[in-house]
Amino acid sequence: MGVGARGISVKKLAKHVYNHYCTFFFQPDFRDVYRAVQQYVQRQTRSKQGLLEHAERWGHYRLNTTCQTARQLMLDWESSQDDAIEKEEERVVEDRSLNLFDF
Repeated sequence: MGVGARGISVKKLAKHVYNHYCTFFFQPDFRDVYRAVQQYVQRQTRSKQGLLEHAERWGHYRLNTTCQTARQLMLDWESSQDDAIEKEEERVVEDRSLNLFDF
C-alpha cells in the first residue's frame, strides 16, 4: 500500500527511520528518532519549496510535487512495469534441462 496523496503520519515515518537504523548491535532511542523526524518535517513544510507538504488529514505529510527535488525522487512505476512486461515477452526461454527418465 503506497502513501500517495493521503500522506504518512510523523509516527509511521519515524518508525520507518527507526527500523532503518536499528541493527543487532545498536538500537537508537525511538523518542530521539521521533523528535528528529518531527523537526525535519516541520522545517520542510515551512517553505512553499520544501520537500514535504501537509496532506488532507491532520498530522499527515506527503511529497511536495511542486518541488523539483521531490519530482526527482518520484518513480514512474507504470512505465517501468510496462518495460518489464515487454522484456519478459521478448525473452524466449529454451528448456535445456536434462530429462532423467529417457535412457
